[in-house]
Amino acid sequence: MSGAREPILSLRGISKRFGAVQALTEVDLDVAAGEVVALVGDNGAGKSTLVKVICGVGPPDSGTITFAGREVRVDSPHAAQELGIATVFQDLALCDNLDVVNNLFLGRELKRGAALDEVEMERRSGNLLRELAARIPSVRLPVASLSGGQRQTVAISRSLLGDPKVVLLDEPTAALGVAQTAQVLNLIERLRDRGLGVVLISHNMVDVQAVADRVVVLRLGRNNGEFRIGEVSNEQIIAAITGATQNVVSERVARLREQTSGDDPLTAGGPEGGAR
Repeated sequence: MSGAREPILSLRGISKRFGAVQALTEVDLDVAAGEVVALVGDNGAGKSTLVKVICGVGPPDSGTITFAGREVRVDSPHAAQELGIATVFQDLALCDNLDVVNNLFLGRELKRGAALDEVEMERRSGNLLRELAARIPSVRLPVASLSGGQRQTVAISRSLLGDPKVVLLDEPTAALGVAQTAQVLNLIERLRDRGLGVVLISHNMVDVQAVADRVVVLRLGRNNGEFRIGEVSNEQIIAAITGATQNVVSERVARLREQTSGDDPLTAGGPEGGAR
């Protein structure tokens, strides 16, 4: 739970089956306004399925979804968007041949008469990116020329044009360098500062510790732990992800640190380093 704050998004008893495979079993999740909740778990833990439930791609078989205090049915992506739930998937879905302005307003183009209102779209794009402190030199640059971090910024910024209350981010720092990752994490903090509820799906424990307020762990399609950042160690989170005891995780981490001459395995991928 998110302390004394009422959740803007609340899932209770969410279950989802694909044929003989039980992907989710009685999963609960709460997200409050102005809060970043990291959703972590190993491969097959149910993270992607839960995200699809929230964004309307795969409605649950059972359970309830409450949004802004009322029970709702999210049975399509359009229904999710109408409620105020925006999702930025890992593939970003950007058009490389278009500039930043036209990517931001893709499908939501402003018109003056029969023509596109390029001036107003450019003005609004510039204002939004400035509010988010986005490091993009020009809104008229083609997306193909942008760095990975800048592309992620464009995708996240585009999701805000619909004035959402909750934003789901699927592995937003995957394959990014250190500087680009810092840029995206700064953007996530600004989303929280704007009062949005953010669900961050990530395998990188350093990123999770940097921006999340709470961590929700899924294991084998079930809730397997909820922690507040500042009150939990990486070893505790990884123990919940893998099902190992904290002592076993700590011993394995210590051995890996010796083998890697000081490199921290908790920042890497794999069983010790992530929840992918």
